[in-house]
Amino acid sequence: MSLRHIRGHLLPLAAAAVIGLTLSGCSGFTSSRTQGYALSESALKQIRPGQSEDLVIAVLGSPQTKGAFGDETAFYYIETKVEETAFGWQTVKQRTVLAIYFDKNRRVTDKAVYGLEDGKLITLETRRTPSFGEDRTFVESIISSF
Repeated sequence: MSLRHIRGHLLPLAAAAVIGLTLSGCSGFTSSRTQGYALSESALKQIRPGQSEDLVIAVLGSPQTKGAFGDETAFYYIETKVEETAFGWQTVKQRTVLAIYFDKNRRVTDKAVYGLEDGKLITLETRRTPSFGEDRTFVESIISSF
């Protein structure tokens, strides 16, 4: 076998090895962190139906968001576990939403824990409705005058 023939077979193998080692080394450049509220099982067990809204705030702290549905209200505590690479790419690994529902007397009626799989994706509309007095280009002004 000639030296060129051996080089021809070894070059792709060497390139594959270098790429494989490079990609396997990238896994060390990721970091995991928790965004939002860190939900604990002990705090979750303390919340029971009939408790006051003030007691819930004392145990869990202020909610990240509130919802109102007629006479009933809800507190939402959101925990998101994110993995971020050294290049700034973020991936949501887990999302947990604790919802605590209150009646009109500000007493706990129910609680629920929702995960990432319970969410629904929605598409945002990107079209714009032109408003009165919107700036027009020079060409649009000329065309609209005819």
